Amino acid sequence: MTIRKLVVHFLFLACAVAAVLAADKPKLTLDEFFNCVYVSRIALSPDGHSLVIVTERADWTQDVYRKDLWLYRDSGGGTLTQLTQAGDDSDPQWSPDGRWIAFLSGRKSGPAKSEDGEDAKREESEQLFLISPAGGEAFPVTRGEEVHAFGWAPDSKTLYFSTRIPWTMEQKDAYKKEWRDVLQYRGAERGDTIFSIDVADAIARHTAEGTKTNDEAPKSDATPGARALASSPWRIHGVQASPDGRRLALLSQSVSQRDEKVDEFEIYTVDLANASPEQPPHQLTHNQAVEEHIRWARDSKHIYFHVEYGSVEGKYQDTQPRVYWVDADTGEVQRWASAFTGAVLEYAVAHDGGVVSGGRLGTEVQMYSQASSTASYSKHTGWAGTYEKLASAEHSTRVAFVHSTLEEPTEVYLAESIDKLSEAKPITSFNQFFTERDLPKGKSYRWTADDGTTIEGMLMYPPGKFEAKNLPMFVFIHGGPDDADGNHFEADWYQWDRLAATQGWLVFEPNYRGSIGYGDKFVQQMVPQIVSRPGKDILEGVDALVKDGIANPNHLAVGGYSYGGYMTNWLITQTDRWKVAVTGAGAVENVANWGNDDTTFDDANDLGGLPWEVPQRYQDEAAIFQIYKVHTPTHMVAGSEDIRVAVAEDYLLDRALHNLGVPSTLLILPGEGHDPEKPWHGLIKVREELKWLQKYGGIGWNP
Repeated sequence: MTIRKLVVHFLFLACAVAAVLAADKPKLTLDEFFNCVYVSRIALSPDGHSLVIVTERADWTQDVYRKDLWLYRDSGGGTLTQLTQAGDDSDPQWSPDGRWIAFLSGRKSGPAKSEDGEDAKREESEQLFLISPAGGEAFPVTRGEEVHAFGWAPDSKTLYFSTRIPWTMEQKDAYKKEWRDVLQYRGAERGDTIFSIDVADAIARHTAEGTKTNDEAPKSDATPGARALASSPWRIHGVQASPDGRRLALLSQSVSQRDEKVDEFEIYTVDLANASPEQPPHQLTHNQAVEEHIRWARDSKHIYFHVEYGSVEGKYQDTQPRVYWVDADTGEVQRWASAFTGAVLEYAVAHDGGVVSGGRLGTEVQMYSQASSTASYSKHTGWAGTYEKLASAEHSTRVAFVHSTLEEPTEVYLAESIDKLSEAKPITSFNQFFTERDLPKGKSYRWTADDGTTIEGMLMYPPGKFEAKNLPMFVFIHGGPDDADGNHFEADWYQWDRLAATQGWLVFEPNYRGSIGYGDKFVQQMVPQIVSRPGKDILEGVDALVKDGIANPNHLAVGGYSYGGYMTNWLITQTDRWKVAVTGAGAVENVANWGNDDTTFDDANDLGGLPWEVPQRYQDEAAIFQIYKVHTPTHMVAGSEDIRVAVAEDYLLDRALHNLGVPSTLLILPGEGHDPEKPWHGLIKVREELKWLQKYGGIGWNP
C-alpha cells in the first residue's frame, strides 16, 4: 500500500471513530443548556499565586442567578474552593499586600436592632465586604447607602468607596412625609460622596461588634469611621488610587444611570492631601466619549480608560472599542493600539507597566500586548477562539483569562506569561458536562455585499451534519449592534444557537454593517441607515447561502433580541421568504423608542440626528410603517420593566400583527428589565421560542 493510500485510510478510520464517538454522546437538552456557568470576573493576587473567580449560575429553587466567589491557589498542586456562599457577591479586589480580598455584596446587612429596641429591617443594598484568603467569614465594612464603587490604597491600609450623598434619618422621614410614594422623576436624584475608611479600624470594629448582644448593636445606619473626602453631582462608578497614594481617580456617570448626556461620563481626580467635601474633584477629561474601566498606570501619572461609545477625538460618533490613557497633570489624551484595525476589548495593566488586552479581528478574539503607547500592538501565539476576562498580577508575569471556542465551553486558565498562552493550564471545569454532549460544529462564512464589501458571519450546523447541504436555516441576529458573533462558547437566554442547531436548524449568525472587528468604517456604514443597510447585508448573506446550496430556500427562519429584535422586525417587512420569526425587546419605530431608551445618544447617532432634526429618517427606518407587508408568523417576548427598549414597542407590534391577522404571540416577563434576571423567565423564553420555530418552521422537537 502506498503512503498516500495509508494516509487516506488513516483519515477515513479517524473520521469513522470520531463519528462513532459523537453518536455515543447524547444531545444537549434544554435543562442542561441553562445550567451553564458564566464567569463574570477574575482577579489575580499581586504575587500571581492565587486567583479569585466570580461565577454566575442558575439557582432554580430560589429563581435567581447566584453570584459566588471562588479561590484558586497554586500551592499543593493547585486547589479550587468556594470562598463565599451568599449568592450575591461581585467585583473582588485584592489588597496590594495580598492579605485581604474586598468585594461588593447584596447580602443582608445592617443593625439588628433599631433605636427603640425593635428588630430593624436589614438592608439588601450592595455593601463593601472583606474576607481573608486564608479562610474565615466575610464581614461588612460599610452600611447604609449602597456602595457604587471602591478601591484600595497602595499601602493596603485604607479603602475608598463611593455612595449616594447620605441623608440623615430626619431627612429621610421628612421626604417620605412630604412625597409619600410620589416619584420625582429627576428631582429626587442626587450625586455621590467619596469616603475613606481605615482598614485596621474596620477590622477591630468588626471584632468588637461580634462580641456584642443585639441590644448593643449599632444604632446608626451610617458607616462608622468613614471620612468624607469629596462630593460629586454625578454617580461615581469607578474609584482608583494612584500607586504613589497621592490621588484618587474617579469615573462618573448619570445619577439616574440613564445614558442621556455624554458629558455626564468623565474622569476626575482628587488630591488626597487636600481632600474636602467642599472642594469639588478636578475634571480631567472633556470629550464626547463614554469613559469606562479606569486604571492607573505604574507611573502614577497616567490613567488608562476604555471607550465603547462616543469619541475622544471630536464630535460624537461610534467606533470600535478603544483603549486610551490621560495625563493626570495636563489632561492630554493618547490612544493605545492606534494602528490596530480591529476592536480592543477588555484590558489589564501588565506587570511591566504596559497593557495586555483582547483584540477582535473578524470572528477571533486573541491576546495582544503593548509595552508603551508608541510601541507596536503585538499578537501573542495562542489557541484559536476567544480570550476574555483578562487578569494580570502586579509582581508576576502570570496572566489569567477565560477561553472558549465553538465546541469548547468557557473555563478559566492560568499562564506563566503572555508568551506562554499555549501552555496555560485550566483551573476550572465548571462546564465540563458540555464536552460530554454531541454539540454542533461550526465555521465562518463570507459573502460579498452589493457595494462590494466583504461580510462575514458564523454557521452552526446541526450535530452530525457539519458542512451538509440544503439545510433548513435559522438566521439568528446578534444585538448591539456593536458586537459580533464568532468562535466562542455561550449558552444562555440570549445566545441559544446551540439549542436551535440541536433542534435541526443550520444557524446563520451574520456580522452585518455595524458589527465590530472589521474596522471603524464598517461600524459607521450603518449610519444613518440603522436597519436598512444591515438588513440588506443579512438578506444578501441568505441569498449567497441559498446559491451555494447550503440553505434550503423553502425553510428559512429569522430571530434576534434587542437590536437583533429591531432587525427581525424590519426583515419580516422586507420579504415573505421567512416561514417563522421570533423577536424580543426590539423596536418597530424610532421616535418613542428614542424617548424611552436609557441610551439615547447612540440611537441619535445611528439615525443621523435627533427626531426633530431628521424626522423622515426616523420614519424611513421604522418597521411599523411597512408592517402591512408582514405575513410571517411571529413570536414576541419583552420585559415589563424594560427601559432599554420599552415594552410599548412590543405591544405596538403585537397590535399591528393582530390587526393584520398574522399568527402571533406575545410573552411579557413580569418585573424584568432588558435582561431577564430570573432563570425561569429565561428558560421559558427560549422554550417557547423553540416551540414556535417547530410549530411554523416544521423543524425540531417540542421541548
